[in-house]
Parts: sequence; structure tokens; C-alpha cells
Amino acid sequence: MLNPSTFRKLVSGRQAGMRAALLRGVLRLAETPYAWAMRYRNQRYDSGRAESHSAKVPVVSVGNLTLGGTGKTPLVEWLARRLSDLQIRVVIVSRGYGSEKGAPNDEALELELALPGVPHIQDADRVAAANLAVAEHGAQLILLDDGFQHRRLQRNLDIVLLDATEPFGFDHVFPRGTLREPVTGLTRADVVVLSRANVLTTAEREAIRRRVSQLAPRAIWCEVQHRPTRLFNSDGHQVECNLLASKRVAAFCGIGNPAGFRHTLESLGCGVVQLREFADHHNYTREDIAELSAWCHSSEIILTTRKDLVKVRVPTLRGIPLWAVGLEIEFLTGQKELETTLREIV
Repeated sequence: MLNPSTFRKLVSGRQAGMRAALLRGVLRLAETPYAWAMRYRNQRYDSGRAESHSAKVPVVSVGNLTLGGTGKTPLVEWLARRLSDLQIRVVIVSRGYGSEKGAPNDEALELELALPGVPHIQDADRVAAANLAVAEHGAQLILLDDGFQHRRLQRNLDIVLLDATEPFGFDHVFPRGTLREPVTGLTRADVVVLSRANVLTTAEREAIRRRVSQLAPRAIWCEVQHRPTRLFNSDGHQVECNLLASKRVAAFCGIGNPAGFRHTLESLGCGVVQLREFADHHNYTREDIAELSAWCHSSEIILTTRKDLVKVRVPTLRGIPLWAVGLEIEFLTGQKELETTLREIV
């Protein structure tokens, strides 16, 4: 099984050779029926042949055009805090992908850590979850986490994130690329947010914006970067990021797009001696912890993401401190327009 970075190297075309070309051909064959199915499904909702349901309160959806790793969770946090500042009772609703036996998944645990006062309901039936949010939690607005491809629940605002490292999923639907649906799906977006925009030049950002404007000419355009704030451990302690100065660091992650974590590590200026990748939503076993403990022996500090820390839940590995990097959304453009739209909705 390919790890996330190897998969992206293959589908992007960076991996050369006859074997890679043959693999891309096989993936292209698998892409065709999936892309057709997504187009057919969207057409059913667009035409009204598939039924969608409205909630009793406004719904704001935050989602992706591509597979995970766009920085969606920090934006959900930002939205929840801004809406709370407006004295709006917010409830987060999500599918709960990757959860086991009804337990919260990694994203729910991460949001619980960051937003302890905001209820989070996970249910594959998000219409039922939205009704529960209103009836039992007094929701005045629902944040639909990872909701762009979920069409059964109507929304008042569709926010779509594009990751600067692969904004259009290599122009192929999964498994040939990383698009969740054909790129024409962007026509449904009300707001398009380019995350990690700071890794691109001004000209590169403008090229992406022009392409988006052709598909969604009325959508609000935003650019954000993810700024490391502090380091967190499983005991609840926090320290400044300057703890990493001149330290040998080992890092691991189990997220959709490890390139984003790589950029975060580079921005911290630490010396990363090794980086290990797991599949997205990886559930860490005792064997994994033992293996990581042996693997990181040459480092002084171990770093991971908050999404991984909430599942590992240990402060050290082999006596070496384990910290998660806290990230905060910082708008480069579009914040005023987005906040104005949110106020109009509520």
C-alpha cells in the first residue's frame, strides 16, 4: 500500500518510468466510473430528483474539493470562535469518518481539545444530526464539517478549501488524482479559501484565483496561512515553539496531505532528522507506539499533529518529549468579506 506522499508522487507524474506510467493507466481506468458516479449524483441533486432537507437554523458547510489535508479543522475552529463572538450558539456536525464503535474520531477529539464549549455531533445521517443539534443542544447555527460532497442537508453557505500544494488534485478524480469530485463541482461554492497560500508566489496564487473565478465567479476569494502558535502535549502542557531551537527533531503524522505538515516543520526552523508518514486517520496501536519509540531514538524532541496526538495520548516516547504543533488560521485576504457574509446569515 502506498503512503500518502508516494501516492501523490505517482499521480502527479513526478514518479517517472514504465511501471509508474502503467500504474497511472490502471488508476485512470478506475477513475472513470467513480467520476461518472459523482457527476450523476450531483445532477440528481441539482435537478431536484434527489431530495435535500433543510435544517431549522442556518447551516455553514466547510469542505474540500480534494482528499483531506487542506487545513479544514483550523478553519472550523476560527469560524466557531467568530460566531461565538457574535453570541451565536454553534454546534458542529460531521460524519465521524474513521471512528470506531461510535467513539469520537480524531478530528472530533482535536476539536474538543480546541473548542471545549462547542458541542460536536457525529452521525453518518447528518440530517438527523442537524435536527438533534437544534432539539437537544439549542443550536442557532450548524457548522457542517467536511460537508461539501454531502448534498442531503441544505446549507446557507458552502466554504471550500483548496490546498496550495495541490489545489486541483492533479486534475484527476481519485484514484488517478486526489479530487473527490470533478473540479466543476466548485460551481456550488460560495466561498473558496486557498490554504497555505504563503508557500506560493503572488503570481501562482493569482493563477489559481483566475481558474476558480471561471468556475465560481461569484464566490468570495480568501487566502490564508497556518501559523504555528504553541506546542501541546497529552498532559495539557503548552510551551513556546522556540523550545525547538537547535534541537534534533523526529516527526510523524497520519494526515491526508503530509506536505502541509512538512511545510509547518520547515517554518519552525528545526532540524528534522527523520519524518514518518502513516495513512490518514491512522489508529495507533501498542505495536505502533513501540515501533515509534525505537525509531525516534536519535532525536531530542518528537513532533506530531494535534490530530495524531489525541490518539497517541502519551507525553513521551522512550523518554523523549512528544509535542503537537498548534496551528492558527491567519487571513492574508478575504477576511472582511467572509465576516460580513457570516453576519448576514446569522
